[in-house]
Amino acid sequence: MMRLSRPPPLKNLRAFCAAARHRSFKFAADELCVTPSAVSHQMKELEASLAMRLFERKTRSLELTTAAHRLLEEVEPLLEALDRTLAQCARRNGRLNLRVRMPAMFASELFIPRMASFCEAHPLIDVQLDTRDPLPAAHAPTADVSILLADNAPAGMKSTRLFSSPLIAVCAREHAARVAQLGREVFGALALIVDRTRPFAWDGWADEIGLRTPEPKQVIEVDTMTAVVRAAERGLGIALAPAALCDSLLRSGALVRVFAARLATTNSYFLVSRPKDAEKPQVKALLRWALAEYQRE
Repeated sequence: MMRLSRPPPLKNLRAFCAAARHRSFKFAADELCVTPSAVSHQMKELEASLAMRLFERKTRSLELTTAAHRLLEEVEPLLEALDRTLAQCARRNGRLNLRVRMPAMFASELFIPRMASFCEAHPLIDVQLDTRDPLPAAHAPTADVSILLADNAPAGMKSTRLFSSPLIAVCAREHAARVAQLGREVFGALALIVDRTRPFAWDGWADEIGLRTPEPKQVIEVDTMTAVVRAAERGLGIALAPAALCDSLLRSGALVRVFAARLATTNSYFLVSRPKDAEKPQVKALLRWALAEYQRE
């Protein structure tokens, strides 16, 4: 019988189970919130430590070897049992863990500034916040709760709508006087900041106020809402941004709202969890808090 000089790291075994279930390093990486190359590297380490091949790497897919099938059948139940044991230990210690995933801009402007009230009310709930994806499109398998910006509630999930996301025009305070002076002609003097994920938002905004699509002095295109807001804050031009995400910056004077129009969108922020996770006390606590915080305004 082969003896291992050192057991494989748990992270490699968890990555193996995810890759074996999905038959894909990419989908395993999405589940584990790492890169596909990291999963591939971990699998090479695991194969080397076990001295056996686990995957047949095809052009567009992975196939499990006989050894991999056997390893998955034996290891996955053990990892699940380990997770249950650790969770039970945490509960016996009186502490609960809550894994939350959300867009970075939502976290910085709407969640973290209000988070103290949740922590004060629930001192035995430890929060792990994941903002690596600037605009997550789906609920992560590794999260208990996600905040998603979507047109509709995700299918198969327990979802609660928090609020809609209308867009307003904003710029840095230094440009406010020029906007007031030039009015609609200001677009010939200032750059237009465009969110690549909403390429036609300015067209809709112009229709809303009865204006032809602006022909700006310059266009600055960025790929995240965080970059849109920061570009406006730094004085690069005029931007369309979600009203809720700009609230603190407007109150501080870092941004100034220009023009009165609010462009309604089909997007809303949803608090999302798997049905089984929705019954966890820490998830219920976050939902109650979120409804009180975000639906009172």
